[in-house]
Amino acid sequence: MYSRIAMSLLALVLTASWSLAQSSGNHQNGERIFKQHCVGCHGTSGDGLGPDIKELIVPPANFQAPKSRTKTDMELYLAIKQGVLFSPMHGWADRLSDQEIREVLRYIRSLAPFNPLG
Repeated sequence: MYSRIAMSLLALVLTASWSLAQSSGNHQNGERIFKQHCVGCHGTSGDGLGPDIKELIVPPANFQAPKSRTKTDMELYLAIKQGVLFSPMHGWADRLSDQEIREVLRYIRSLAPFNPLG
């Protein structure tokens, strides 16, 4: 019984992760926002090698890395919205709408798709 519950929870997490990134949104708008606000740190391909990284003590997330690709969409969504403690990643809730954050997330997932197995 325990394994059925664990499998159900895993299925729920994977479905929720997929559905958040696939939710309706404008892919081009997500790309535009990413290029305007995120490329400086995260780089054009999301590899964390943007031109501004030499100014940072804590390196930005590399969305191509397994560590990032195994994060659920909700984890990435909250990092974008609220920021990441003890890092230069500040929250964007005061500048981007929830829809715009989902569009950026969708664009990030187009660069580095979710891979729960790493």
